[in-house]
Amino acid sequence: MNRGYAHPESLVSTEWLAERLEAPDLRVVDGTYYLPVQGRNAQAEYDACHIPGAVFFPLDEIADTGNPLPHMLPAPEKFSSRVRKLGLGDGNRIVIYDQHGLMSAARVWWTFKVFGHRDVAVLDGGLPKWLREGRPTEDLPPMPRERHLTARFNNLMVRDKAQIRANIASRREQVVDARSAGRFRGEEAEPWPGRRSGHIPGSLNLPYTDLLDPKEKTLLPADAIRAKFEAAGLDLSRPAVASCGSGVTAAVLAFALHLIGHEDVAVYDGSWAEWGLPGDTPVETSGAAAAKP
Repeated sequence: MNRGYAHPESLVSTEWLAERLEAPDLRVVDGTYYLPVQGRNAQAEYDACHIPGAVFFPLDEIADTGNPLPHMLPAPEKFSSRVRKLGLGDGNRIVIYDQHGLMSAARVWWTFKVFGHRDVAVLDGGLPKWLREGRPTEDLPPMPRERHLTARFNNLMVRDKAQIRANIASRREQVVDARSAGRFRGEEAEPWPGRRSGHIPGSLNLPYTDLLDPKEKTLLPADAIRAKFEAAGLDLSRPAVASCGSGVTAAVLAFALHLIGHEDVAVYDGSWAEWGLPGDTPVETSGAAAAKP
């Protein structure tokens, strides 16, 4: 698969995966996450139906569970410990999918990249495309062999609240928000309780769904991805930071930028789940001047 991508190895087709399912160095991961308000259980759905041999990556558990914010990155030691038990480690080629098509798989991809695992890819179209094509699934629990994994945290790929606050003045990095236009403008209520509505002052908006084929839920070709970012106001020659509701779909933007060769991109891990809390963070709505906390 290429479609003009700078990193075609990071996105694999269902055909590619089906041909390599039995490869000894390949590991498949279901990285599905649902918002609490969606009322769905990703683990239960995985248990009932998953790609043969796939293991489940629980975003809310392989996380800093002592942090009140949802699914923040864990310490390297915790990541390494939990992932080893899933049979994922050094020397594995890891392919991640989700039950949406593409939504949370990119967050799992980004997490592996943050901790230094290079050979990791996303399944284009995810489980929905796999099922449409009549490919095999199973409901058997996997029996992974523990494998060593070396985790080294790359802080260049992550931003925190203090850095985003400082960037409002410096504008060194462009912040692009993956939430829907209504949430970005402050016209729709936030699904995370207690959060204000609006966006980080000066940020741009590109809903992550705009980067997907509306029917297939596969990623657009490289030229179309570039056009979407440019139409949103992003200068592809400058650094970018992706944000969203809780750091999940921001990774779709980061992944798409990686595919087209834009390497200077980070994710604001706390995203709106942190920034939108009452406190000292300024908020804009509908492009208006920054509102006081």
